[in-house]
Amino acid sequence: MFEGLDDIDWSKMHHAYGTAEEVPALLRELGSAEEETRSRALSRFYSAVHHQGDVYGCTAASLPFLFELAQDAAAPGRAAVIELLVSIGESAIERLAFERDHVQDNEEAGAAGEDAEAEDDYWDYVGHPGAATLVRERAEAFIGFAAAADRLVRQAAIPALGLFVDDAQRAVAVLRERLAAEPGAVERLLVLRTTAVLALRRPEVSEFATAWFGELLDDAALDPTVRLGALVQRARCVPEFDAQEAVRAAVGLLREQPAPAEDWWHSPAPAAPQPAIEPGSAPAHIIAAFEELARHGKVHSPVTALLNTFHEVLDGRVAERTELLAQQLRSEDAGARVDALRMAKELIQAWRGDHGPLVALIGDHLADPHPQVVAEAAAALAACGPLAEPARPALAAFVTEQCGGQCGQCGPRTWAHPRRELRRAHQEAVLALAGLGDERALPSLLVALDDGVDAWRAVRAAGRLPGAAGELAPRLVDRLRGFDLDQERTEQEVAGVLAALGDLADPAGLGAVEEVLDRAMRGGQWPIVHFALRALRQFGPAAASARSAIRALAEPGGPGDAETALAAVTALWAVGADPDEVLPLLLPGLDGDGGPFRAGDIDDVAGLLGAIGPAAAAALPRLRERASGRGWPGVHCAAALWDVGGEHEAETVLDVLLPAWADNPCTGRVVVPCLERMGLAARPAAPALQAQLALPGRGKNLFTTIEEDEELQRACRAVLARLGEPDVQQDPYGPTRPDRIAGTFA
Repeated sequence: MFEGLDDIDWSKMHHAYGTAEEVPALLRELGSAEEETRSRALSRFYSAVHHQGDVYGCTAASLPFLFELAQDAAAPGRAAVIELLVSIGESAIERLAFERDHVQDNEEAGAAGEDAEAEDDYWDYVGHPGAATLVRERAEAFIGFAAAADRLVRQAAIPALGLFVDDAQRAVAVLRERLAAEPGAVERLLVLRTTAVLALRRPEVSEFATAWFGELLDDAALDPTVRLGALVQRARCVPEFDAQEAVRAAVGLLREQPAPAEDWWHSPAPAAPQPAIEPGSAPAHIIAAFEELARHGKVHSPVTALLNTFHEVLDGRVAERTELLAQQLRSEDAGARVDALRMAKELIQAWRGDHGPLVALIGDHLADPHPQVVAEAAAALAACGPLAEPARPALAAFVTEQCGGQCGQCGPRTWAHPRRELRRAHQEAVLALAGLGDERALPSLLVALDDGVDAWRAVRAAGRLPGAAGELAPRLVDRLRGFDLDQERTEQEVAGVLAALGDLADPAGLGAVEEVLDRAMRGGQWPIVHFALRALRQFGPAAASARSAIRALAEPGGPGDAETALAAVTALWAVGADPDEVLPLLLPGLDGDGGPFRAGDIDDVAGLLGAIGPAAAAALPRLRERASGRGWPGVHCAAALWDVGGEHEAETVLDVLLPAWADNPCTGRVVVPCLERMGLAARPAAPALQAQLALPGRGKNLFTTIEEDEELQRACRAVLARLGEPDVQQDPYGPTRPDRIAGTFA
């Protein structure tokens, strides 16, 4: 095996992390009898040689040897190798399709290939085209893999039938044969999905595929899972499908799904404490993030991938998706309910609409008999932010009573329960309650801060309960004073406590914040200094005692970096300094090079000038000049221009803000609050505000949270109401139909 492998000069090729000399060893390890060795080699191959789906010259050069492994029926890990082959081939074909659509001068590309072949970097040039050609030439091999006795091999190979078989009619025939031959639901759904992929790639078989899906859907003798698969794949292939009819049919088929024979997805962990974080390991919040990532990638029901596809096809049709989710959440399969809860959370996070009934239904799952379902419901509600309000009674009952009735350990102490899912469920429910400002979350937060178990989670929530500052602030102070600022990985924990104390703004925390500021200044720990300044800013004039320390940091040539200097100027104003003291420090920030600050900090400089208001009139000429520029600096300076100059600047301000908002929807975070401050002068913005409210999605900004988007909508409606303009909302898929949404939960 692997004849000729060492004849290739791998050192002249590259992968994601350097030259490709390691590839021969990885290929040999993929054929190892040791599972651990194969797993490590496969992980490295995906990471370096097929990095994020890319195809390098060394990736293409590896394909003949990967095929050797795949064709050896006795080779261990054969299915994983075939899956790798399919992934490489699919990436190569997608890349070539993209280039075909976007690169016009193919003759020049061919000439470049001839030049590359004449040199030693031929493989680096032929990465994608070489890989695409090779997998197509081996189409018969994939057809054979798709009929193998090993079920995992078939699962890995079936998607190749829709990608690499050039004869579309032959591919259709093979797929029909496979559907009839396959006994398992997973493989049959893969066949249907692959047929849809083929139809979308090859229009000449689209009509046949659509008709076939219709025949399967109408065949009452077939397994309801297969019929559901046919329905979803037909919807993919027919852009103008009737969404309401399709969802009604899907709900009916879901109701026909047989109950699982057992909870195959659930294996209870022993009731034992989780191991403590070892010194030198990753911080707790990083470990938690990776655990959440692993949960997110795990599927618990064989129909989940299919339903995810259906939700993608339904897109922004919130009413239809809500109706579908309501049925998913009623499934007798606990694993399906777990997956449905995640889909529900993603719908609420991505799309606007009447989510109240769906949120209430999620809250009902806090009483589910399965701990993992309960934990997922609590996590979904925590992610909903202010939209979790309909589930508040269920959250409060869960947190204060028996936490789902799963054990005898009840109430706040469940925060540190030895069973992972119960602990997670309780903590997420507490965070959801705290996010609503509900002080019934307080006892559990106090347990966390007193015992230190997952205290970082409690710290993040503490700032949401200002009414309980008297009990929270002293504990946060003790935690802050206990940090060794010289320790690695302390920075983020310190930042969290400082942020919570700033949110609470309780006088009991002020002294500790000033102490940390002093310690960090003496130690040159400028990021911590920055966090402390931010906290002092939230205390406002109550932090006047820190004014001299802040002033030292704000002075030109002060001890900190440029970012710290601007944070200090901002804090100086917040704690009560006069405009005459702040403006000389701030105005140079409008210079082209940023003056004493970083050139990119003009947004924050403009924001502070706007906060100072008319007293910053000396900045008006430079604000007008900077507002004429494009991008974020122009938007921030235009908003400040209104705050400082008032109605005389209205026309200039709108001439900047409205085009910028049209070009970049993310600027709405600055534009809309400014329009709200402008009052009646914002009348020309009414159409843009109505258009914003008509958008079904929460915006193109990947960092927009539910809370931010809900505030954006509130501000838009407030401006329109003040202007006496109608609040026009349009759903691109038809009316929102709140009556229909409500009927789903009747």
